Amino acid sequence: MLSIAQTKIHSPFILAPLAGYTDLPFRLLCRELGAGMVVSEMISCHGLVYGQKKTIHMLASSAEEQPLSYQIFGSDPEIMAQAAAILKDYSPAFIDINMGCPVRKVTRKGAGSALMKDIGLAREIIEAVIAGSAVPVTVKTRAGIDSKTTTAVQFAIMAESAGAAAVTIHGRTWSQAFSGRADWDIIKTVKENVTIPVIGNGDVSSYEEGILRMHETGCDAVMIGRAALGNPWVFCRQGRPDSLPMILPVISRHLDLMEQYLDTRRVLAYIRNHISRYFTQFPGSSTIRKAIHDCEGFSQLRSYIKNL
Repeated sequence: MLSIAQTKIHSPFILAPLAGYTDLPFRLLCRELGAGMVVSEMISCHGLVYGQKKTIHMLASSAEEQPLSYQIFGSDPEIMAQAAAILKDYSPAFIDINMGCPVRKVTRKGAGSALMKDIGLAREIIEAVIAGSAVPVTVKTRAGIDSKTTTAVQFAIMAESAGAAAVTIHGRTWSQAFSGRADWDIIKTVKENVTIPVIGNGDVSSYEEGILRMHETGCDAVMIGRAALGNPWVFCRQGRPDSLPMILPVISRHLDLMEQYLDTRRVLAYIRNHISRYFTQFPGSSTIRKAIHDCEGFSQLRSYIKNL
């Protein structure tokens, strides 16, 4: 069992924050299939403070998905602290600070991976968020800026000394973005140098691989992102069923949750994208995916899935 601060988490497998994917329905589904903890999509601190409708919509939650961590990003300590204070009303288990996103629209404003270049500012942000928060604060970052500047160890030591309750290390550098392979040796080294829980992230595509990574590195948990899309079974020992009839009940459950919590007419394209990912490894998947994308309404999509 994993413990972060005073919170006990029944499984060391955690759903990573994925922009455009880790909404409430998908988080609930992953919790039902074994994820010990789930993390929201990355939330702008400015969007929170200024009450932007789209940002507030991202805070939709349910007691059944706890423990939930809201991940926020920004480069202004004061605004980040205000955002953390706003989140008190939404009762998360944790607040996570994104200091690893490599996307240009985030880094050009000094947030995400750009904070690895300014460890002093990063510390100010962590301390400010802790001061504004009612729950433990964690930090997610990367191996470093590039292959010549792997700063994860120094960054993790700083985060711990600033008061972070846990740190997640993505094994890729900022310059790698989402290419190449994650370096789990740096995650092992981080674990050897801090006492707070260390969560490893990058290229874990199965439950067995997650167990192996924890054994090899000593890290306390693994965070899985892209490998969970179309495969929420990645969080359970049994893994993904190998026949089409056996995956359909989970797809139907995902559709149930989407119908309950989303405006299915407005986000139909998003729903079709999510659902089509379940079929990528099956014979005839291209035909199925095309049929899904041809569905003109949610009820038509449900009917198609029901009759597969």
